[in-house]
Amino acid sequence: MTAPAPVVPAPVVIHTRAELAAARSVLPGPVVLVPTMGALHAGHTALLRAAAALAGPDGSVAVSIFVNPLQFGPEEDLDRYPRTLEADLEMCAAEGARLIFAPSAAQMYPDGRPEVTVDPGPAGRLLEGQFRPGFFGGVLTVVLKLFHLVRPDVAVFGQKDAQQLTLVRRMVRDTDLGLVVESVPTARDPDGLAISSRNRYLSAADRAVGLSLSAALRAGEARAAAGPAAVLAAAREVLAAQPALAVDYLELVDPGPFTAVPPDYAGPAVLAVAARAGTTRLIDNVPLLLANEGQDR
Repeated sequence: MTAPAPVVPAPVVIHTRAELAAARSVLPGPVVLVPTMGALHAGHTALLRAAAALAGPDGSVAVSIFVNPLQFGPEEDLDRYPRTLEADLEMCAAEGARLIFAPSAAQMYPDGRPEVTVDPGPAGRLLEGQFRPGFFGGVLTVVLKLFHLVRPDVAVFGQKDAQQLTLVRRMVRDTDLGLVVESVPTARDPDGLAISSRNRYLSAADRAVGLSLSAALRAGEARAAAGPAAVLAAAREVLAAQPALAVDYLELVDPGPFTAVPPDYAGPAVLAVAARAGTTRLIDNVPLLLANEGQDR
């Protein structure tokens, strides 16, 4: 006789700090947090499933859903950012989350915009930090607050936001937070486009333009054995063939400090790109293991 499937309890949905403190005090560990801004999609499904595997049968997956105003610049799309809470809650329940924290801005920032924030350091002023000043300070400030409020044992982030992942890990290490940060590979649609909440803004024509990002990364990845210059040349050739794409940057970086690798570099690297297709800004990256032209292969 087949044993019945285990009953997964419905997640506890909470909106205030007081509710969170009470719920967290009885939450079975290990507790694995998936921080999100909502508008959940297949990429988040991958994060939730990874979190469930890390939590194990006796632990708990916690999800935060909060559109963080601190990380949006004055010309960015805070008001336009999609908010799909009911659908988000359904996805979290289907993936076995035990706790969902969906606070208001007043709950996260009870005294208004905080005067003390996290300085992301030099790596936070490169690439995304250069094109979106203040972005990583806003990200790290809210992540630090979530870590203090939820008190997870593990936090899970996507590799698609590789620079963010690097900075969160550095913050955890530099401030002795005592939790583990795990990453999940970038989720992609069948056509190769990295899945993002902002993809819903793409017209069919813009999406076709945006596919140049993943095509450029694949072209660069295929040249990893030939060294940094070959990787960048291959990727740039693909991007240059799509004049409708407005490229912010294409960089090959050391995944530790997130600084550009020297021409003779060999070892792990990240090829990162950001560009606009129509009015929608897309980012993507691929991890590589580089050789260099001078090495015997």
